[in-house]
Amino acid sequence: QVQLVESGGGLVQAGGSLRLSCAASGRTFSSYGMGWFRQAPGKEREFVAAIRRSGASTNYADSVKGRFTIPRDNAKNTVYLQMNSLKPEDTAVYYCAASTRIGIVTTTREYDYWGQGTQVTVSS
Repeated sequence: QVQLVESGGGLVQAGGSLRLSCAASGRTFSSYGMGWFRQAPGKEREFVAAIRRSGASTNYADSVKGRFTIPRDNAKNTVYLQMNSLKPEDTAVYYCAASTRIGIVTTTREYDYWGQGTQVTVSS
């Protein structure tokens, strides 16, 4: 079992930056692949970024590639989502998730634990 708590959301102007944090407690953090997803009003939850247990490799949705990064710090039991060059279409509730599966996972059904979400609003 692992508990996930996101923080760092808020209101930012287009072109700005935000860094989301996801703090994990419970079992060994390095046992989990981690991911970020987002859900805008009226839309399905979509994949944003993922990172392997070791941090050796990452994967990004095309819509955020080159703007977002997903570093993790296993010593601090924390994964981040650094968001740069934000656009109004990035507005959503952002969720972090943990997966026991090996490798990079990009679908919601492959994640076992979820945080409560944090709102990101990008104004034009």
